[in-house]
Amino acid sequence: MSLGPLEIIAIVLVILLLFGYKKLPDASRSLGRSLRIFKGEMKGMKDDDVRAKDAARTSTPLRGEIVPPTTSATGDLTAHLHEEARVAEARAAEARARAEQSRATDAQS
Repeated sequence: MSLGPLEIIAIVLVILLLFGYKKLPDASRSLGRSLRIFKGEMKGMKDDDVRAKDAARTSTPLRGEIVPPTTSATGDLTAHLHEEARVAEARAAEARARAEQSRATDAQS
């Protein structure tokens, strides 16, 4: 079963009646962008699969992959985690202080 010229003309007329001739270029442009984005995402997924296979072969972690922390020579993981938390808290306090200082100078201006 194939479409003849009359069926194709009827389909085109129905599409024109539904969307109007002014909206068709925008609709087709939007469809093209969507297909381009979909195609790019599919390519990215394939690239991720290839990188995962390569990483598994060489046993190197991928970007964004969660890697368990290594223990120090003494094996004191808890102390190491506490130190990382202390450093993170110090950075957060420093960022808060800079934000407060910035707000104070903005208020004075």
